[in-house]
Amino acid sequence: MKKIVIAGDHGAVALKDRIIAFLQRKNFEVTDLGTWGSESVDYPDTAAAACREFLKGGYEFGILLCGTGIGVSIAANKIAGIRCALIGDPFSAEMARAHNNANFIAFGGRVRYAVPVEEMIEKFLSTPFEGGRHERRIAKIAALENSR
Repeated sequence: MKKIVIAGDHGAVALKDRIIAFLQRKNFEVTDLGTWGSESVDYPDTAAAACREFLKGGYEFGILLCGTGIGVSIAANKIAGIRCALIGDPFSAEMARAHNNANFIAFGGRVRYAVPVEEMIEKFLSTPFEGGRHERRIAKIAALENSR
């Protein structure tokens, strides 16, 4: 069974629950690192926990959530080995996988998307990484993680 890790802050609990139900219907095993209620939590903490769990291995990819998706994606991209894409539509979901081989995607629980988030996740899931010239670019991104 394919595994996915997911985490979010208080601004996206309902969306997280919806995504988990969608992924479980698709036979994914989901590791939910919270949060589970409306009490305020700090999104850098939830992003870091999910990224560290992902880096242990065994996961297909991860999903991060906050009010806008912006904060968790910024926080995640500070962690070496993580390529988190903020998704807003099916095209950005497709390119996040095809060109960037993103290992995390982010959404906002307070964002009104033109298409359901599940459709964007489906596009991400169904798109293969193209490799080729994009491998060179991903290597350059990785090299930036070690620069100052």
